[in-house]
Amino acid sequence: MQAKSLAELQQYVSGYTQYRDDAVLAALAELRRRGQPAPEEEALRPGLETAVAQQRVDEAAVETMRRREAPFDPDTADGPELFSPGTIVLFSLMFSMLAGGVLLGINLFRLRRTQALAGLAAFLLGCLLAGGYALKWAAAANNSTALLLVPVAVNVVAVAAFFLWFWPRYVGPEPYRSRSWLLPFLLCMAVVLVLRSFLPMLKDDKGNPIVPGSAPAAPSAAPGPPAATAADAKVV
Repeated sequence: MQAKSLAELQQYVSGYTQYRDDAVLAALAELRRRGQPAPEEEALRPGLETAVAQQRVDEAAVETMRRREAPFDPDTADGPELFSPGTIVLFSLMFSMLAGGVLLGINLFRLRRTQALAGLAAFLLGCLLAGGYALKWAAAANNSTALLLVPVAVNVVAVAAFFLWFWPRYVGPEPYRSRSWLLPFLLCMAVVLVLRSFLPMLKDDKGNPIVPGSAPAAPSAAPGPPAATAADAKVV
């Protein structure tokens, strides 16, 4: 409005029904700044301010509705940078529920959900303890099927808890920007390679290497005198 002439500003006021309410308010403010307030200002300003405020409320409601109805795209959304649910599921299935839990924990940390982060850590610890006891029972019972199913069941329970409890309750439907999964993937692969190179070095109490899926070493024959041969048994 600073570039408008005095006649143009007065035209905004006299023909206020032809212009936007916020434009008329700006013209009134510019006239007052130039030291020539419009005589109609006192009568027009209250109604114009009320209309402008209502217009802003309506525009905000329309924008909120547009965001809700628009398809969600985490790559273009506004908000914090978080790992997406798909990334968390992928890491949980490819590596373990610990990998997915760590990614979810990073999300909670970035959102400053400290109590939720503590609850997630306790839940993961409980899953590890329950899975460990179940595997110990399966090994004692020599149940190979249970040894295979227990890790799968623990992962399924953990992933279900991630997205039926932790994500809806502590992350919610708020928009976010999708965070790259490349660095966590490289770190998980490095951990897997280190573990694979370290496992053959583990030995049981009999000195046999502990390698998942390998058959136990056959027991060596007890030392003793050599077996008698037919020649030795022959009686002359």
